[in-house]
Amino acid sequence: MAKRGGFPGGGMPGNMANLMKQAQRMQRQMEEQQKELESKEFTATAGGGAVEVTVSGKREVLGVKLAEEVVDPDDIEMLQDLIVAAVNEAMRKVDEESGAAMSKLTGGMGLGGGVPGMF
Repeated sequence: MAKRGGFPGGGMPGNMANLMKQAQRMQRQMEEQQKELESKEFTATAGGGAVEVTVSGKREVLGVKLAEEVVDPDDIEMLQDLIVAAVNEAMRKVDEESGAAMSKLTGGMGLGGGVPGMF
C-alpha cells in the first residue's frame, strides 16, 4: 500500500522550497518598489502648461498651479476640463511607473496584470 501524506522525509521538495524563497524575495522587492513609488512625485500639464498638477505615487493630489491667463470667470468650464486632464495625465504617469516596476520585478511572468494600484 502506498504511503499517504506528502513527500518523503516530511519536507517540501527542493524545487518547492526554492520557489517559496523566490516568492518571498519577490514580495520584499515589491514592497520596496511600492515604498519607492509612493515617495515619488509626478507632474503633468494641460493647456500648453496653463494648468500643472502634481500627484504622489500614492495617487494623492499634492498641488495645482494655474497660469493667470487660464483663470477666466466667463469660461470656468475650460479651467475645470484642463484640471481634470492634467490630473488624469499625472495619474497615468503613476500607473505607467508602477507597471514598469512590476514588469521589471516579475520578468514578464504576467503577475499583477498591470492593474492600477496593485503592487
